[in-house]
Amino acid sequence: MEQQEPILRDEKYPAKAHCAKIASYLQSKHNVSSNAVIYLEGQKTKLLEDNDEPQPFRQRRPFFYLSGCALPDCHLTYEISTSTLTLFIPPLDPDSVIWSGLPLLPPEALKKYDIDACLPSTELPSNLSNLAQKDPKPHLYIKGSVLTEHPPSLPTDSDLLEPAINNCRVIKDAYEIALLRHANAISTRAHTAVLRAIPSARHEQDLEATFIASCISSGAKHQAYHGIFGSGENAATLHYQHNDQPLTGRRNILVDAGAEYDCYCSDVTRTMPLSGTFDTESANVYRLVAEMQEAAFTMLKAGVQWENLHLRAHEVAISGLQRLGILRAGFSSEELLKSRVSTAFFPHGLGHYLGMDTHDTGGNPDHGDRDLMFR
Repeated sequence: MEQQEPILRDEKYPAKAHCAKIASYLQSKHNVSSNAVIYLEGQKTKLLEDNDEPQPFRQRRPFFYLSGCALPDCHLTYEISTSTLTLFIPPLDPDSVIWSGLPLLPPEALKKYDIDACLPSTELPSNLSNLAQKDPKPHLYIKGSVLTEHPPSLPTDSDLLEPAINNCRVIKDAYEIALLRHANAISTRAHTAVLRAIPSARHEQDLEATFIASCISSGAKHQAYHGIFGSGENAATLHYQHNDQPLTGRRNILVDAGAEYDCYCSDVTRTMPLSGTFDTESANVYRLVAEMQEAAFTMLKAGVQWENLHLRAHEVAISGLQRLGILRAGFSSEELLKSRVSTAFFPHGLGHYLGMDTHDTGGNPDHGDRDLMFR
């Protein structure tokens, strides 16, 4: 398994710091009262249709951000006035122990998570009722319509919390950065395993299996997204999903895949020669893409507009495509840029935010932009 950074070994996920960050945002941006309470419901256990097996579980990201808890069927409250974070977890069901073993118990949860109290979820209604007895009554801030089972007699707001969480998630703290680095280290090992497995692979799914197996053995049981293992012309489909074609007779394979570790994602794309060496045409295109990336890296610094980085990548692409003879002479680089012809080769964005989601909060893309280059 990949070696963890010390912060991941020695400290808890900073749930209370995230709660305080959200509270500060609500108070500074929306003048929220200090006696307000934040409430979130975690993802529930859901069964597969016409089956008694549960669906694969994925914790709601806002809930994890404020709790660090990836268990199903949980709730949390955060009282801003006292900075008290309470986690509500499913109660012990003796009948299920023989089938599933002992669940996480409140004393263990207190040791594991950065929380002040842990109660069984059966106590949530009475806890909310106690809050409603306070004078003045606290305002409850919830994400969406989640209070379906325990509607409290409290004034509620379902509009402000979600954008507050989305904005606060953009800037990562040291613990989150360590999680992202760890997820990327696991993905690096998996991509390397794929490269080594190419000589014996016969189909795209052989390499997908190699990647997933490497991630699991490194401690990442989940993928950040459905991996893309596209050989030959399949690599030109941006979100190719089949991953089931034979490799025979094809020159290259594009691998776009990343591990998820403790709810944090990675996203790595590499193109690899199936013969072990790029042919001339492939090598030329590969070097051009590397040149575009390096040009963007060179410009990166605080205050630079993302659109300018994207524009620079297109300028380098046009120059390189002219050099390779793919874009013919007769038009200047400026004319080609204005025509947006490069979007036929580079139709997507230069990049995106990364965090608990592969396409994480932030960036605010305008999918309705009439300019093909910035859509």
